[in-house]
Amino acid sequence: MIAEFETRILALIDGMVDTAGDDELFASGYLRGHLTLAVAELEHGDNHTPQALHAAVSSSLEKAIQAGELSPRDQSLVLGMWDNLYQQAEFK
Repeated sequence: MIAEFETRILALIDGMVDTAGDDELFASGYLRGHLTLAVAELEHGDNHTPQALHAAVSSSLEKAIQAGELSPRDQSLVLGMWDNLYQQAEFK
């Protein structure tokens, strides 16, 4: 189930490449890395739900923010895009 959900999110990211601006391209690329890492970690566990993926990616992003990886503007952009992508994938 988690791989299918990941595929939906990646398809949404890929679908925006042609029309996305620089900020969206940055955020989508940044999210792709966190998403891939979270899926790999979850595959070793027992919880393969979309909700577990959301929590894992959100936690990963929060750690990155706490480590100073993103400016406040980029934080808002990345977190907003993550919530939007998750919601879109959830209802597909």
